[in-house]
Amino acid sequence: MIPRDAEPTLRALLRGFPVVTVTGPRQSGKTTLARAVLPDRPYLSLEEPDTRRLAADDPRAFLARLPDGAILDEVQRTPELLSYLQTRVDEDGRMGLFLLTGSQQFGLMSRVTQSLAGRSAFLELLPFVQGELQHTSAASQDLDRALLTGGYPPIHDRGLAPGVWLSAYVSAYLERDVRQLLNVQDLDAFQRFVRLCAGRSGQLLNHAALASECGISHNTAKAWISVLEASYILFQLRPHHANFNKRLVKSPKLYFYDTGLLCWLLGIREPDQLAVHPLRGAVFETFVVAELVKRRLNAGERPVLSFWRDSNGNEVDLLEEQGLRLMPVEIKSGQTLNRDFFKGLERWLPLAGDRAAAPTLVYGGTAAQERQGVRVLGWTALDRL
Repeated sequence: MIPRDAEPTLRALLRGFPVVTVTGPRQSGKTTLARAVLPDRPYLSLEEPDTRRLAADDPRAFLARLPDGAILDEVQRTPELLSYLQTRVDEDGRMGLFLLTGSQQFGLMSRVTQSLAGRSAFLELLPFVQGELQHTSAASQDLDRALLTGGYPPIHDRGLAPGVWLSAYVSAYLERDVRQLLNVQDLDAFQRFVRLCAGRSGQLLNHAALASECGISHNTAKAWISVLEASYILFQLRPHHANFNKRLVKSPKLYFYDTGLLCWLLGIREPDQLAVHPLRGAVFETFVVAELVKRRLNAGERPVLSFWRDSNGNEVDLLEEQGLRLMPVEIKSGQTLNRDFFKGLERWLPLAGDRAAAPTLVYGGTAAQERQGVRVLGWTALDRL
């Protein structure tokens, strides 16, 4: 097992809460992490029909067989169990009694919050960040190969070709699980929609344009985006609310959590193909934004991120709230620094004034330096963000 940055966070939560719920996409390593942290605790998967039937038909008897708690995998399959779990942990009083996992944020978080209010902490586990791979044989020092491979653990643990594994992942989980949630009848339309979303990663989201290109209604496009978000496939980045005396765009930007999946959906199969692809810059921007999101979640923090773009097209790719201040991050995929890389920051910093903190440029090279008060980080140094 490749050590996970989220492990210390999970151990700390288990010391302070009777229940901890770990959520994340399918195959992100939730079960592996849970069993590594609680190796002596009984493990039951509610994906298994017999286990699920017992938990649903006789939840009291099911929990009685677990006097010292357990790891309950894919708990979203038996939401009715959560109410009985509340009584059980209240009567027991011990911390870290049950560790729950679930691969669907849609509905699960609200059910756990409702049934286990004040009793469960949450940890969101996403695919590997680059820092987790840097000291392993799975690490790649080639940017295009790293982007193409992505961070899903089975690819690295098993030494599989990314395209082979991701093809099976899309068929087995993305198209099956998400379609079931949505009750999608037209597979072709849904496949086309997901690929159209991939083509817009790092760009402003326009539901109407997506719906028109896919031949579906505006409301259907919004519903499909919502469930893809809840399934940890993609997420939206909102524009910053402060206007800084400029007219701002109001549409969010769309990003995928994993660039390996993104590249597969874009039809990119080789690093050389990615190197000359017109969307390489968007793939790199997706990589950096997703890395920051994952790093904050691994630490048990809720990232407060946005972007800034005015009506003239001036933009800073990423803003992170740090107390009352904002850390601006500009993202460029080129390996050679040039003055144009700094234009967005140069326009934003005077508008932000004292609110600006640690302006940063992340680029496709590896050398770290400082230029005119802006720290410059290479793509292998994102742990310094």
